[in-house]
Amino acid sequence: MHAAPAIISPTFSNEKLRSFIQQAQPATPCLVLDVDRVEHNYLALKAAMPEASIFYAIKSNPAAPVLRRLAKLGSSFDCASVNEIDMALEAGGTPERISFGNTIKKQRDIAAAYARGIRIYAFDSEMELHKLAESAPGSRVFCRILTSGEGADWPLSRKFGCEPDMAYDLLLKAHELGLKPWGVSFHVGSQQKNPKMWDEAVRSSARLFKKLEKKGIELSMINMGGGFPTIYQKPVPTADEYGRAIHGSLTKHFGNAIPKTIIIEPGRGMVGDAGVVLSEVVLVATKSKTDPVRWVYLDIGKYGGLQETMDEAIKYPLETSKDTEAGTRSRVIIAGPTCDSTDVLYEKAEYNLPDALEAGDFITFHSAGAYTTTYAAQSFNGFTPLAEHYI
Repeated sequence: MHAAPAIISPTFSNEKLRSFIQQAQPATPCLVLDVDRVEHNYLALKAAMPEASIFYAIKSNPAAPVLRRLAKLGSSFDCASVNEIDMALEAGGTPERISFGNTIKKQRDIAAAYARGIRIYAFDSEMELHKLAESAPGSRVFCRILTSGEGADWPLSRKFGCEPDMAYDLLLKAHELGLKPWGVSFHVGSQQKNPKMWDEAVRSSARLFKKLEKKGIELSMINMGGGFPTIYQKPVPTADEYGRAIHGSLTKHFGNAIPKTIIIEPGRGMVGDAGVVLSEVVLVATKSKTDPVRWVYLDIGKYGGLQETMDEAIKYPLETSKDTEAGTRSRVIIAGPTCDSTDVLYEKAEYNLPDALEAGDFITFHSAGAYTTTYAAQSFNGFTPLAEHYI
């Protein structure tokens, strides 16, 4: 048990988190997350897009307290595996509120999901369609189309989705195979800070709807994925701004024929700002007498849950236990504790930390509720997974 330094300063806006951390002094590294904040984010997004069904992207944070709260609020769930499906069911989700949204699925996993009552599946290739037709007959299926991911801090292009022309052929094929072509999905990239980036994908989707209607295939669902951001170092548009932009695109491209079912799949925007990661400084060092830049080594790195610092894509706001003290600050390089040279969090980014920082001090990563615990390695270098506290 440490003495009680100001791990999080009195000015930190989430009083619930601040009080817990100061009183409990949890061992580091750990995630501390405010479940009430998750509820706030859910309700804000629901109010901004009342016509949309929210399918929470479990992969962003699958903790049972988060899933139970969202299930109680009426959320549906986007799942990437049978294990995530089981998590959703155990939390109170029902099969009709669960989508198997991964386009890359083993045949036996499709069968297992079908046995659990899941009847909504994503695909983006013909081979996947054949697997679905065999192991999930009669299910509703939707085809994911490619997007550029432009404007996103964490693009999701190329690996998932297919060109719209191919999607047209595949949706026709789905009908031939006895599946129910339900709609089209896309993802404009995680941490998408431009609400206008949904417009082109909505336009492509509307064209597909109209082309397939001429073939007697009436689609009724558009899945606009996630991408809704959380605040890191810079402000982001509000939920209302995203809602207005997306509704405008739907109206512009679909006219009076807006799809009956509209789905969004928030993850980061739901849990990101609800949590913080606490870490301890292990070492502060320089590399030569002529290079004044300090290396600050923490007890958490890329393999401990901060994988999204890869290529310095996500730049977390940082706070140190020395921030309230008078003194100078200077640029640092921040790295993790493992014996791997890739475990460097920030080298190019301009992070200036107190010169008085030393081993035993604390650094808090704010807005770290998403994609941290799920990225933490189980035993790399023998380090234990990131501890979790949900309050």
